[in-house]
Amino acid sequence: MYRQGDILLVPVPEASAPAKTRPEPRDARGRLVLAYGEATGHAHAIPGPGTLSHGFLHLPDGGRLEHEEHAAISLPKGWYRVVRQREYVPGSYRVVAD
Repeated sequence: MYRQGDILLVPVPEASAPAKTRPEPRDARGRLVLAYGEATGHAHAIPGPGTLSHGFLHLPDGGRLEHEEHAAISLPKGWYRVVRQREYVPGSYRVVAD
């Protein structure tokens, strides 16, 4: 598992990955953004090749997870489930605001 701030990447076998993918678009800087920070506008992003679809990240050649306030993380090639950290608020849960 790999954690960067409020993002957790869990390696999954290819058999657990979605059969059909509809890749998410990249941002204006060409990055594959996993999550934006609500307060700072910074992003947890993959700058190189890869696809993100339905909460699954595919890195056919490996890659790097970058963020302006965290150290970059090198990732081996493969499939990952992207999990956003949540927090309890009375009566429900919400995604943690970065």
